[in-house]
Amino acid sequence: MRVKPTNIVWHKGKVTKQLRQQLNGHKSAVLWFTGFSGAGKSTLSVAVEQELHRRGIRTYILDGDNVRHGLNNNLGFSHEDRTENIRRIGEVSKLFVDAGVMTLTAFISPYRADRRMVRSLMQEGEFIEVYVKCALEECEKRDPKGLYKKARNGEIRGFTGIDAPYEVPRNPEIIVETDTQTLKQSVDQVLEYLVVEGYIEE
Repeated sequence: MRVKPTNIVWHKGKVTKQLRQQLNGHKSAVLWFTGFSGAGKSTLSVAVEQELHRRGIRTYILDGDNVRHGLNNNLGFSHEDRTENIRRIGEVSKLFVDAGVMTLTAFISPYRADRRMVRSLMQEGEFIEVYVKCALEECEKRDPKGLYKKARNGEIRGFTGIDAPYEVPRNPEIIVETDTQTLKQSVDQVLEYLVVEGYIEE
């Protein structure tokens, strides 16, 4: 069990999040893409980032696989490790939002409690949950990494949707149905939300 240090103090700088947002000319928040493996989270987040960048918005993507190559390379896929994975990403996302960056994350993040925990780290309106909805059957058909096949064959244990649960978001800000929409339609839906809610300009 880790002992939490008691001799540390948060140091505040003179440049605030609001000043960074003012310099950037737009608000900052985290777009939290969640859904089954193969639902299209990474594809959608990349396409949304491209469009935001084209519009002059400062962005950064935190992708599940990428983060596990570095920051979280000591974590597995047990329930506890999944929770710690999301906790760390939540803290990193919070720092990016504080830096004034529109942050996009693409993680299965199957547990509501974990997503709720990340939301609690942010100020009101800074956590935008994007449920990338796609039927499990379609995700299995796509199976871009061959993971479903391995899970069905028993080569992978604790795989979301096969022998581990995915808890569907109850009240996400955005629901994108990638098994019935084109990529452009999905991107447009996310961008429209950001415009209507005042995060970015038209």
